[in-house]
Parts: sequence; C-alpha cells; structure tokens
Amino acid sequence: MSNIQQNIEHISSLIHSAQQKCGRAPDSVQLLAVSKTKPLEDVIQAAKAGQVAFGENYVQEGVDKVQQIQQIAPEFNLDWHFIGPIQSNKTKPVAENFDWVHTVDRSKIAQRLNDQRPADKEPLQVLIQVNTSGESSKSGATEAEVFELAELISSLPNLTLRGLMSIPANVTDYQSQLEAFQQLAQMKEKLSEKFDHIDTLSMGMTGDMEAAIEAGSTMVRIGTAIFGARDYSNR
Repeated sequence: MSNIQQNIEHISSLIHSAQQKCGRAPDSVQLLAVSKTKPLEDVIQAAKAGQVAFGENYVQEGVDKVQQIQQIAPEFNLDWHFIGPIQSNKTKPVAENFDWVHTVDRSKIAQRLNDQRPADKEPLQVLIQVNTSGESSKSGATEAEVFELAELISSLPNLTLRGLMSIPANVTDYQSQLEAFQQLAQMKEKLSEKFDHIDTLSMGMTGDMEAAIEAGSTMVRIGTAIFGARDYSNR
C-alpha cells in the first residue's frame, strides 16, 4: 500500500469520525485532494486508491495534468476543480478543461467562463468565493456582493451555481474556526432559498477540517496531509 493510499484512508477516517461526532449523515462530506505542485504520478497513485476529485491552484499546471490524465488514464474519469485565484486572461483554459471552479468572485470572471465554456461540455459547476474574514489580502466577494453575483451566474447558460467557498482567517482555536464557517453556512442557506442547485460548501483544510464539518461543509480541501509537503522552488 502506498503512502498516498494510507494518507487518503486516514483522512477519510477522520472525515467519517467528524461526521459522526456532529450527527452528519455518512458520506455527506467529499474529500477534495489538492494536488498543486505535485507530480502526475502522485495523482495517479491517489486515483488508484479511489480518489476522484482533485483540486489545482495554478492554471497551466492544472491544465497539463487534466490533459495528460485524459490521454494516459481516461478510465479514472476524474473530477477536476480549479481552486486558485483566476486572472481574467486565464479564464479560457480554465473554462475549457476544468469541471468545477471554486473561486468566482466577480462578474467579469463569471461572464468570461460562461462565454469560453466549450459547447460540447456540460455546464461548469461554480462556487462563489466569499471573503468572510474581510482581509484585504484575500480574494472573495463580500456578503453584499454575493447575491448580485449569484443572480448573474444563474442567468448564464454555461454555468451552474452550486454554492460557496471560503478561506477564513488562519486561527487555531476551534470556536473561532467554527464561527467563521457558520457565517458562510448561514449565507449558503439564504442563497438556497432563492436559487436552485445550491448544495455545496467548500470549506475546511487540514487544520480546521473538523470545525468546517460541524458547520456544514460538504467538501474539504486537503493537500499536504495526502501528498506531503509542497515544493515551491520552481514558482
């Protein structure tokens, strides 16, 4: 058994325990394996262990992996999620290659993703990134902007709005983590009253996964705990 397979099994066990602890239904939280900076071989090892959903932060690196996997191992039928910031000049390769985008935070990006989505592909599944902490260094729409952006996305035929994503402030105490995630969960409930297909909360990473699950996360983004420390020397 590979280390990656062992790590996936360990994280899956932690997710299962967190679901049980707070009374969530089994399999209500999806594991998104964040494979940024990691080689294609690691993705293949994870896929062989049964992992289906992968997250990438860098456009060209992610596109390369998507295309290479389709060529050498199409039987895996992976779901690819773009979870990094999107510049307007990089929307085309994202729209052409990914299944999900977690980081739509302004109307220009939504419109470009819609216009550049190939006609032969299913609609791109979209999450609005929300800046719940109000930090100027972080991307994301404000709560006031979320509903206006949701209106636009819902009107675009090549996008399907699925929910919200956030990267809250990096705090270590559980209660502060929980409160930040609950804020996003409440926003998602308001959104679901007005829009169809709202079923996804992308929130929680290795250090705050348990609080995210208690607050209602449906997708946790785990990288280092699966693939090991990242190497940014080439960036």
